[in-house]
Amino acid sequence: MRITYFGVRGSCPCSSDRYRRYGGNTSCVLVEVAGELPLIIDLGTGLRALGDRLQEPLSAAGAPLRANALLSHLHYDHVLGLPFFSPMRHPDAVVEVYGPAQEGGLGETLASMVRPPFFPVHMAQFQGTFRFHELGETDDIAIGAVKVKVRSIPHIGRTLGFRLEAGGRVLAYLSDHQAPVDLRAIEPSVLELCDGADLVLHDAQYTEDEFVALADWGHSTANYAVQVARESGAKRLALYHHDPAHSDDEVDRMLREARELAADAPALEVDAATEGVSVDLGEL
Repeated sequence: MRITYFGVRGSCPCSSDRYRRYGGNTSCVLVEVAGELPLIIDLGTGLRALGDRLQEPLSAAGAPLRANALLSHLHYDHVLGLPFFSPMRHPDAVVEVYGPAQEGGLGETLASMVRPPFFPVHMAQFQGTFRFHELGETDDIAIGAVKVKVRSIPHIGRTLGFRLEAGGRVLAYLSDHQAPVDLRAIEPSVLELCDGADLVLHDAQYTEDEFVALADWGHSTANYAVQVARESGAKRLALYHHDPAHSDDEVDRMLREARELAADAPALEVDAATEGVSVDLGEL
């Protein structure tokens, strides 16, 4: 299992020298498993660059894209890349999108966001085809050889976390997670997703001081992400969903503090997710 970060920022994309190292695109991750179709997690602005990466070999072969995608929730920073995904300019391209059930339907809800006056064209005018599959809050599904555990996690609005298992490796994805006000308790669904995971991608948007003022804005601190990873017995943690107000230097500082907090759990490795970086979890 190989994971590549195409967008690691939260809330809104940002661009300047302040964000050069960690990147400014919003949530989008590529998961590659040998013999399986590309699996995309979230459709933030990082999806545009991912589309370019996928399109190059497809164009050389004259072939359309076949891929799967998991969508955690429908906040703008997780869907803004959808209309800019270049492989969908091929009429035979197909992407199967699995996301949280919506009143009126998942596909219809997304189509209502990609249409005039918000966007120049309707999503129905894309040449390729998105097929939508609604997920419940406690589903267990298989996407090819990848087993996916789906669980509802605390956030503002209907939000899903994912546990992906393939080749004996486990990735847990919790991009947006509302930590409790006391920053202590952990929901059973969260521990279930992260249990013994080889890698946990976890919301780490706020500093401890910021959380005091923004405790009900739907996110976690880096230190709380460490607590989740430690209590679930995860092997590796990647701080994710970096706040757009945080420069590279601020993310560095948060990472140092998180590593210090994790020092008493030497089996836990802590990093900060960085746009363009790949993590190879291997295969058992």
